[in-house]
Amino acid sequence: MISVALDGPAGAGKSTLAKRVAKHFNFIYVDTGALYRSIGLFTQRNNVASKDLTKVTELLPLIKLEMKYDNDGIQRMFLNGEDVTDDIRLPEVSTYASDVSAMLPVRDFLLSMQQNMAKKYNVIMDGRDIGTVVLPNADLKIFITASPETRAKRRFIELKEKDIDTTFEEVLSEMIKRDKNDSERDIAPLKAAEDAIILDTTNLDFEQSFEALCKLVSDIKW
Repeated sequence: MISVALDGPAGAGKSTLAKRVAKHFNFIYVDTGALYRSIGLFTQRNNVASKDLTKVTELLPLIKLEMKYDNDGIQRMFLNGEDVTDDIRLPEVSTYASDVSAMLPVRDFLLSMQQNMAKKYNVIMDGRDIGTVVLPNADLKIFITASPETRAKRRFIELKEKDIDTTFEEVLSEMIKRDKNDSERDIAPLKAAEDAIILDTTNLDFEQSFEALCKLVSDIKW
C-alpha cells in the first residue's frame, strides 16, 4: 500500500488539494481533521468545556465516527449516524477541535482508526501530525503551508460559499489562534517531519498547487 502524509496549518488547502490528488491517483482520501472536528462538535453540543480533559474523555465511549464516500469520492463525516460534514466546518468548532486534539485520550481514540485505513488502502491522509505521529513511515511526507492572511482569505471564501455568516477578520483571528494552539501544544504539536518536503502555496493558485503535489506523488517508487 502507498501512503502519503500531508500536514500543515488550518486553511493551507490540504483538504481540497488532497481530495483532488486522491481522485487523480485513485487513492482513498482521509481527512483526519474531520475526526477531531467531529469530537469537538460533540463536545460543544454536550456543553462540555473544550479544555476539560476529564469530561471530554468521559464522552469518548458515546462517540461513533464513520467516514463514508459519496458517488464523487468525496468524504462525508458521520457522528453517531448523523452527517455532520458541514457542521464541523463552522468557525466556532475550530477552537473545540484544536483543544480536544491536544488531549492524549482523544488522540489514542482515533489513532488505530487512522492507521488501519493506511494498511487497507492507498491513502492520502491530511492533518497536523500525520508524518510525525500517525504515519511516521509514510512513503511521502509533505508539509503544505501559506501565509495566515492567504489561508484566512481562502477559508473565508469557502465559508461564504456555504452561506456561513462570518467576517474575514473573524476567520483570520481564529486561524492565528488555531496556529498558536496547534504549534504549542505538548502532545503531537503541528510541525513538519524532518524528512517532509515543504510546499508553500502562498503565491500558487489551486492548479499550480495541484500540479506540484501530483509531481511529488508521481515520483514515489511504486
